[in-house]
Amino acid sequence: MSDTIRFFGLGLGPGNPDYMTVRARRVLESADRLVHFCKRGRRGNARTIADAIVGENPEREIALVYPVTTEIPADHPDYAAALNPFYEEATAQLLAEIEAGRTVAVLCEGDPFFYGSFMHLWWRLKDKVPTEVVPAVSGMSGAWTRAGAPITWGDDVLTVVPGTLPEAELMRRLSSTDAAVVMKLGRNLPKVRAALKSAGLLERAIYVERATMAEERIIPLPVLPDDFDAPYFSLIIVPGQGRRV
Repeated sequence: MSDTIRFFGLGLGPGNPDYMTVRARRVLESADRLVHFCKRGRRGNARTIADAIVGENPEREIALVYPVTTEIPADHPDYAAALNPFYEEATAQLLAEIEAGRTVAVLCEGDPFFYGSFMHLWWRLKDKVPTEVVPAVSGMSGAWTRAGAPITWGDDVLTVVPGTLPEAELMRRLSSTDAAVVMKLGRNLPKVRAALKSAGLLERAIYVERATMAEERIIPLPVLPDDFDAPYFSLIIVPGQGRRV
């Protein structure tokens, strides 16, 4: 580890620690503070991935407990009103650790720069302290690999959309692509299913939950029950059907 870097965004991969990079493991083992986001009363997914390498270590850990998660829609003013001060306070806490000479690693499920909470800390700290972001296998890459579904062929265009978008916007985006990944399912699953059906992609869609983990579930979306309760950290993939030789 560089003697000058004090702040790391540490991508740990899609879930199975075997997919963690050598660089990520080195930082994980040596950082003074391991930071993870979580819901109140629960350990974060990223911290759970790290268990296989470092186990529980209260003296090294800093838990950043979200004030809200899915209780308030992301486009509601109360959502930003709750999270902005949370990120400001977290930034101040981590900056104090760094200024005290300690290395701080923020643990990230998947890749830190792909829909990650880490980014809200990164843009507040990147110009204040030496920073390194350690890339990782993304959750969507783990999903299409474990599903045995090559996502793009030939000139296929891949579109990645969050399930939090309005149904009409989801349908518009999905109707103009060859392959797709829909992130952030949870309570958005019925809306996403309807958008995929309207776009003519329902029959090709595959639901993937906890890809690469012991609790992994891979199910063709058309056979998934209408009342299925999807966790937020699940996704849908729609493989492309492009040029093959």
